[in-house]
Amino acid sequence: MKTNAVKEKLRNGEASFGTWLSLGDLYATRVLARLGFDWLTLDIEHSAIDWSQATTIFAAVADAGCIPLARVPEGSHHYIKRVLDAGAWGIVVPMVDTVEQAKTAIAAAKYPPTGNRSVGGGMHSMNFNATAGEYYERANEEVLVVLQTESPQGVKNAEEIYSLPGCDAIFIGPNDLRFQMRTADGTFPTPDEHEAMVQRVIAVGQKVNTPTGIHAMSIESAKERAEQGMQFIAVGSDLKMMSERAKETVTALWPDRVAADIARY
Repeated sequence: MKTNAVKEKLRNGEASFGTWLSLGDLYATRVLARLGFDWLTLDIEHSAIDWSQATTIFAAVADAGCIPLARVPEGSHHYIKRVLDAGAWGIVVPMVDTVEQAKTAIAAAKYPPTGNRSVGGGMHSMNFNATAGEYYERANEEVLVVLQTESPQGVKNAEEIYSLPGCDAIFIGPNDLRFQMRTADGTFPTPDEHEAMVQRVIAVGQKVNTPTGIHAMSIESAKERAEQGMQFIAVGSDLKMMSERAKETVTALWPDRVAADIARY
């Protein structure tokens, strides 16, 4: 059975870099899976991707030697069970604000007696090049559980959440964190206030020895976060890479034409 190299990197204190799959396109996924990223996360939270698509994409990533992950729509037993049975090697769980939410997500990713994941399926084991029996025996060790901190409430509860057994890493969604920090009148935090919240997450992660990460919008930002000690770092997305390069082309061809800013991630 294959081992999860990303979990190994995180345990060893190394930085891992990946990107987001927002397009749900098999061809684009197969290309990206062969370019050297540590992992690729299929965004099922915000993208219109069905279960059949997801299953095919996880298999394509795994067969290429990359690590397939899934950001689930929410940290429920239903969604986590479905993506893991579909062949994802790990989950990224959004909007984890409380200890109870974190415990629910972790339990859903682990077979008994550690958790309450239901036993069944066969696509999960194929992606690990294992028999079903081997998978059931080792899945709790190999499946990666990443919880997202995206609100002041999540930061407030950070130390207790990050200390939970089975929490492999923490991931900041900077846009959601920024929106969740808005005041009652809709005022956004200043860049310094936002960065201070990010640094609180890094500090707590280092205190309890849980790797942290963030969605970076540029290569330079990704490198800077790694220097700050972050280990699970996303750099843009397939959509962002495509749209930015296309925007450069349009601007070069028609300097007076303003290309639309399409992709946030």
